[in-house]
Amino acid sequence: MPTLLRQHAEELFAEELTELQKTESGKRPANWQLTPQSVVTYLIGGKLKNGFDITPKYIGNRRLMEIAVATLTTDRALLLYGLPGTAKSWVSEHLAAAISGNSTLIIQGTAGTSEESIRYGWNYAKLLSEGPSESALVETPVIRGMKDGKIVRIEELTRMGADVQDSLITILSEKSLPVPELNTEIQAIRGFNIIATANNRDKGVNELSSALKRRFNTVILPVPDSIEEEIDIVQRRVASYEKTMELPVEKPALQEIRRIVTMFRELRNGVTQDGKTKIKSPSGTLSTAEAISVVNNGLAMAGYFGDGQLKAADLAAGIIGAVIKDPVQDNIVWQEYLETVIKTRDDWKDVYRACRDL
Repeated sequence: MPTLLRQHAEELFAEELTELQKTESGKRPANWQLTPQSVVTYLIGGKLKNGFDITPKYIGNRRLMEIAVATLTTDRALLLYGLPGTAKSWVSEHLAAAISGNSTLIIQGTAGTSEESIRYGWNYAKLLSEGPSESALVETPVIRGMKDGKIVRIEELTRMGADVQDSLITILSEKSLPVPELNTEIQAIRGFNIIATANNRDKGVNELSSALKRRFNTVILPVPDSIEEEIDIVQRRVASYEKTMELPVEKPALQEIRRIVTMFRELRNGVTQDGKTKIKSPSGTLSTAEAISVVNNGLAMAGYFGDGQLKAADLAAGIIGAVIKDPVQDNIVWQEYLETVIKTRDDWKDVYRACRDL
């Protein structure tokens, strides 16, 4: 049987979800697989009464996860908002997996997403031969979520046009979807809700209308508070990637991860970790997700084109590629940081040489 490149959250963490179901004693909302308290434990991690360890999926403020889960027990939809790379999609997937046992009811928002992607479409062959009928109706993830009482995920909501976004208003307020061609409507059963994600830094973003904003409870996911928190996130995600891809490389040294996270945080914040030197910030976000990507790329370089040990030379290209998005402006920022910060650190000489050589 072929090995999947990436399993859905409910498959990858099936054992944890089962153990949580075994040990919980509170009341579950209608059509929820777990109690709200267990959903938060699944996200934040912890040890169960029977000694079973739940791995953290979100490393950050527990209260944010409690607010997100509490929102989904009500009739309000949830909007996860923030900078790119702050785990919005990751949290959305795990929320749906823990609540509904199914994270695959998803709509990807783009500039080309149409209203039919949210409401419904038609099988035009049947439509022409039979006319409008239930069998000719093509159901969207929203319709399936409404019928089954499950969570529906909408990625990058603000990338959709305003007219497409507003097609959600009736669904969120009335909990029903009119189908005038069949003179009927689809009504949502309990358990149905929507988790949408949006970021505030991309180009091509469309503002949400006031009417739609009122129907969402917004939870802003921040960048990690501390460097240790961010290092922990990168370590965990890299370990998961390494295991899945079966790379012929040794476990990355903590020092390399710490240096990448330090670089990204300093360039992102515009000041060195000790607060003594102000530096320019590049045009990109340099998110935690990008730090993870740089380490993963370095592991591939070390495993297939190196000696199996992650070194600065394996990471240099990924670092430069992440920082320099604008070839003129960002290159100036990077060269200044390289010469005034990296070069001055005695234990970063290998990073300086590797990056300078590129």
